[in-house]
Amino acid sequence: MAGQLTQRYGITDALSLNAPTEKEIAANDDLIEELKRQKNFESAEETQKRIEVLSSLQKIAEEFVRRASRANSKPESVVASSGGKVVPYGSFRLGVFGPGSDIDTLVVVPNHISRENFFELFPDLLVDMAPKDSIEDLTPVPDAFVPIIKFSYSGIDIDLIFARLAISQVPEDIDLKNNDLLRGVEERDLRSLNGTRVTDEILALVPQVKVFRNALRAVKLWAQRKAVYANVYGFPGGVAWAMLVARICQLYPRATSSTIVIKFFKIYTTWRWPQPVMLKTIEAGVLNARVWNPMIYQSDRQHLVPVITPAWPSMCATHNITLSTKKVMLAEMSRAGNLVNAIFDGKAQWRDLFKRHCFFVSGYKYYLVIVSASKTKEAQLKWSGLVESKVRTLVNGLENSESIDLAHPYVKGFDRKHRCSGEDDIDKVKNGDTTFEIKDEEDMADAKGETVYTTSFYIGIELVPEKTKSLDISYETRDFKMRCAQWDQYDEDLMSLNVIHQRNYDLPLDVFEAGEERPTRVKGKKVKATTATKKRNVREAELEAPPSLINKRQNSSNGVPTV
Repeated sequence: MAGQLTQRYGITDALSLNAPTEKEIAANDDLIEELKRQKNFESAEETQKRIEVLSSLQKIAEEFVRRASRANSKPESVVASSGGKVVPYGSFRLGVFGPGSDIDTLVVVPNHISRENFFELFPDLLVDMAPKDSIEDLTPVPDAFVPIIKFSYSGIDIDLIFARLAISQVPEDIDLKNNDLLRGVEERDLRSLNGTRVTDEILALVPQVKVFRNALRAVKLWAQRKAVYANVYGFPGGVAWAMLVARICQLYPRATSSTIVIKFFKIYTTWRWPQPVMLKTIEAGVLNARVWNPMIYQSDRQHLVPVITPAWPSMCATHNITLSTKKVMLAEMSRAGNLVNAIFDGKAQWRDLFKRHCFFVSGYKYYLVIVSASKTKEAQLKWSGLVESKVRTLVNGLENSESIDLAHPYVKGFDRKHRCSGEDDIDKVKNGDTTFEIKDEEDMADAKGETVYTTSFYIGIELVPEKTKSLDISYETRDFKMRCAQWDQYDEDLMSLNVIHQRNYDLPLDVFEAGEERPTRVKGKKVKATTATKKRNVREAELEAPPSLINKRQNSSNGVPTV
């Protein structure tokens, strides 16, 4: 323990070196028990299943490298010796995974294997080499900021990314912490390699790994329940939350996990953003690679909540955060800060920290719904993945609108299947109607008509008070749809994309969980609109008519329902 008292962790001295009090130890015991009640820990059998899946992926990766080598006309001697390595990172490598957690995974290949090989060969090889029917929801997303293949393997969700090293062989015992391996590597491959390197650095930079892990479990569970955990939508992802927790561990090296959680919310609620959070001083490095530096790069100066990775080359793990998601995240942190103080004082319990968000129940009066649709399941997996990766661009656009004060994206899409009897039904489904939805496969088999697959993404909207009657987001929605349609695999005969406006009382029931109630419409006295406050109709705002208004008000002067 004496070594802990004198060692400095991070870029500053500790804020406290005090040993935990009996009250803090008791609070920690209560936290661990609550995490167990929340089923946050996985059984040994489930963990073994993950290990077996990773072992299978290693074999598939080696075969992929062999086939890609042959496809690239390499001699058999090269084919046999090229190797290939699958490396987990994120929550699995950090040791904070639980039931239902995905596995972030990297496949590392030698220099003669291309990213194009990865997306052309790996998906089919997965299906061929894995046990029959064990691969589901296979979704390559080559156009993402970090290109990725998403799939489920025996019920375990896998996010698989790719990195190519500038070497001819990748042995299974390769040590990716070695900076020399980064020589000659392209920037996009550096981003992919950063995941596992950052994970290892985090574990090396915290004073007590067990304390860090339990505190991170609590913070991750809170972030997931409050729907502020999703990098693709503009919130911190798993690695960013881990670094935020790790920094608090450095500041309180002898604290319990419960104390780390309490200090976490207290410190970050009052943090002077955009002051960066760093676990160590940024290394200059010996290679010609870009590192995060707001003094040099304008794009780095635009990061709102910078959390900087400790492994070289240092990058901002939170570059996706927008003005709206920052506001939402800090508001949730502030509420959590008040709550954990009450927990420590015995006026609340840890389970109160982990209550589900109210995004749909009471979060917003107005929502934008992005409805991606396809005529086949396979096409929809790819199309919805592409649209999901672009949702944040619409949020950024909405934030520039004079009428919108906040654009809050929900952190998952809702997949639905519909059986339509004609084009009119199909048009309604494409515009968010769920009347024709089929819930189970038996109903799907018995139903007649054409099947349409949809994925809907929701954005809660807060309007500027004095601008509520003049909403104009025509440019933002048109630009978003154009960006998505520029995808090289887009097929207008097979796929569609619409953005609709929906009131809270019209939300589909499947966005609510058991015990939650959909908001009801409040009927009030209608006030005749003047010329100055006349509402814009759907067509003028470049939005599709919401399902509840289709076939209503058809006698209006232009035949388009008003919203």
